[in-house]
Amino acid sequence: MLPGAYIAYKKNGTAYYRASITYRSKHISLGSFDTEENANLAYQDAARMLGDVSITFEDAFSLPTILNFGKVISLLNFRDNLIYFKNPIYLRNNYFIYYISKADELKFDIDDLFYYSSHKIMRRNGHLFVSDYGMQINILSRYGIKNYAVAGRDYYFANEDPTDFRYSNIIVVNRYYGVTKITSSRGETYKVQIHINGNYIVGTYQNEEKAAIAYNKAVDLAKKHGICKNFQTNYLEHYSPREYAEVYSQIKVSEKYLGYLKGVRDSVGNCSADS
Repeated sequence: MLPGAYIAYKKNGTAYYRASITYRSKHISLGSFDTEENANLAYQDAARMLGDVSITFEDAFSLPTILNFGKVISLLNFRDNLIYFKNPIYLRNNYFIYYISKADELKFDIDDLFYYSSHKIMRRNGHLFVSDYGMQINILSRYGIKNYAVAGRDYYFANEDPTDFRYSNIIVVNRYYGVTKITSSRGETYKVQIHINGNYIVGTYQNEEKAAIAYNKAVDLAKKHGICKNFQTNYLEHYSPREYAEVYSQIKVSEKYLGYLKGVRDSVGNCSADS
């Protein structure tokens, strides 16, 4: 067999060829190929990148090679930074870049390196997500940003770069379900809305956490009046059960919302405890 090429067989008995290389005592898979010659070519390309320091990282974007782009990034990072990642990650000073493709790169804090070195990022319909325990997880959730959040309203990028996911660059405006921050000449307030058949205003509050509790109360009232919907609710980690209960009992919701609930009580059934 040619150097770096190994024959293997599919379940139906068809032969194909795997390519691999050993660098700094680490065995690295380079991919699978239809012919022995292509597997060997992958090995030669990898050996050249790892052994020729005149090939710079910037060359990776125009380098003619049979290897996929992600593998090129992994190899050059290993050569330059002495650590191998299966995912297409290149380390910089105090941050790293994750390459979804040549034209699609994301910046992250070094604190996230362990997570993204073992979780592949995918982009679909404009959303970025990883697969975690069989579930698709939006990467924005790591910043406390809800799935329904809108960039520019619920959060924004401080340097206006939507590919920079370093924590200092992401400013979360609206952290809680149903709560929207309103800024005016009189200061900041928090408007609470609940979506049932359209949006209903629950009230406006001076404190974000109290607004979040008001939303939870609006959800509970909706269920008590027979509105069976899978509402999300807010979790306030800094409130003890006693503090939460005190605010909950005192917080007011709009009379208009209460009137709406009274109007639908007789037209719907009762919700079960876990609806």
